Amino acid sequence: MASAVQSPAVQRPGARFQAGVLASLLGLAALAWLLTHERMLGMDAGPGTDPGGLGFYVVSWVVMMSAMMFPSIVPMVLTFGFVQRRRRDRGSIERTVSSWVFVGGYLLTWTAFGLLAYCLYVGVRSLSIPGLSWHRGGRYLAGGVLLAAAIYQLTPIKDACLRRCRAPLDFVLGHWRDGPWGALRMGVVHGAWCVGCCWGLMAALFALGVMSLTWMIAIAGLIAVEKLLPWRELANHLVALTLILLALGVSLAPRDVPGLTLPGSAAAGKAMSTMSGSPRAMPAHKSMPSSMPMK
Repeated sequence: MASAVQSPAVQRPGARFQAGVLASLLGLAALAWLLTHERMLGMDAGPGTDPGGLGFYVVSWVVMMSAMMFPSIVPMVLTFGFVQRRRRDRGSIERTVSSWVFVGGYLLTWTAFGLLAYCLYVGVRSLSIPGLSWHRGGRYLAGGVLLAAAIYQLTPIKDACLRRCRAPLDFVLGHWRDGPWGALRMGVVHGAWCVGCCWGLMAALFALGVMSLTWMIAIAGLIAVEKLLPWRELANHLVALTLILLALGVSLAPRDVPGLTLPGSAAAGKAMSTMSGSPRAMPAHKSMPSSMPMK
C-alpha cells in the first residue's frame, strides 16, 4: 500500500522533467522559425539561389535545422531522458544537461552535412555552366534532384534509416553511453541515422530554393509525416509521391507549382537585389546560371 501511495509522487518529478524538455524543444523550434524568417525573408530567388557566405550560411543552417527537426526528434529526446532516469537516479540538472548535449551532438552531425552540401552546391554554381541556366537545363536538373529524392524514399537504405528514427527506445537502449560524452556520441550517431533518412529531402530543398521559407515549411512537414505518423510505409510512400509530383511540376510546368519562385522572374530579381546589397551574399560573379533571366 505504501508503495502504491508513493508511486505517483515518484513519477511526478520525471513527468515534470519530460514536460520541461518537451516545452523547451518546441519553444526553441518556434524561436528558430522566427529567426529563420528574419534572416531569410525576401532572399528566395528560386532554384539556384545564392546561399550566402560561409559564416552566414552555417548560422542560418543550424537555425534552420533547429526549426525543421526539433519537433520530429521530440520522441527520441524524451526517450533518452526517460531511460537515463530509469538507469540511474541522477539529479534533474545533470539529466537536463545530458539531454541538451544529446541534442547538440545531433546538430553537429547535421552541421557537417550542411557544410558538405554547401561545398557541393557552391562548387556547381561556380562553374557557371550555360546548359544549367533555368531557361535551358536548370529546371530539368532541379526536377531530376526531386525525382532522385523520391526514388531514394523507396530504397532499403532509406527504410533502414527511417525504422531507426521511428524506434527511439530501441536506439537509446542499443547505443547507450553514460555521461556527457556518451550523450554527445549518442546524439552524433542518431544525427547520422537522421541524415541517412532525410538527406534526399534536404537535397529537394536546395532544388526548390534553399532560402525559401515556404519550401522549408513544406519539407519540414514531410519530415514530420514520415517520422511521426503511425503508418510508416504509407507515410514514406506519401512523401515519395509528393516528391514525384513536384519533380514533374518543376520540370514540365514550373509556373504552375505553388510557392515556386522562378529564376529570372520579378520576385527572383527583387531577391537578388536584396542579397547583392547585403554583406551576407556571395560575390556576384559566382552566381549560378540558373539565376539568369529567362529568354
